[in-house]
Amino acid sequence: MGIDLDDAADPAARAMEWLVLGAAYFLLILFLIGVFDLFVSLYRLLVTGDFTDPVEVVGLLDSVLLLLIIVEVHRTLVAHARGQPVLRIVVSAAIIAASRRVISYRLDEYATVEEALLAAVAIGVLVLALTVAYFLLDRVSVPGRLEL
Repeated sequence: MGIDLDDAADPAARAMEWLVLGAAYFLLILFLIGVFDLFVSLYRLLVTGDFTDPVEVVGLLDSVLLLLIIVEVHRTLVAHARGQPVLRIVVSAAIIAASRRVISYRLDEYATVEEALLAAVAIGVLVLALTVAYFLLDRVSVPGRLEL
């Protein structure tokens, strides 16, 4: 009487599903805290009059994009738990993360103009590649991929 590998792997797979769901709920709590913090930051900007300062506004946009990244990672975890495809969600999260980097890009973070230019080109190429990949997901047929 041998041990069936599928039966032996079932408890590990079930535990992983619960851990994925636990991570999804943890991200939900982080999102709620982030939304509260966003409203507090917006209130502070309005009270102090800093809402006209571009650096403060970019900081607020950075927080919004971080919340969107949390939403996308949460969607990825939930889709994975449901057995749905996650590639499109992962690519969209990467686009949001790269866009966040574009918005928060500052020349004074780099020691030389060449470093700043190289970083800008690299970020641009990354955004372009991710955008092309996002649109190719619908147009390319991959063997074995679930079609919804």
